[in-house]
Amino acid sequence: MPKLKTHRGAAKRFKKTATGKFMRAKAFKRHILTSKTTQSKRHKRGSVEVDPGDAYKIKMMLPYK
Repeated sequence: MPKLKTHRGAAKRFKKTATGKFMRAKAFKRHILTSKTTQSKRHKRGSVEVDPGDAYKIKMMLPYK
């Protein structure tokens, strides 16, 4: 059987937890931060769990994670 390839873009964006859930970074914190409030930037720190509807697609892209 041929090996499955890992989607390299997804591998850089998602991490798998010990329980098998996928974590992602929050959006809108890359640039133009001067126009955003301190509170909104603070809320975008850390990671959040991927939505269950999208988790299956990510699981297919990361077969060996």
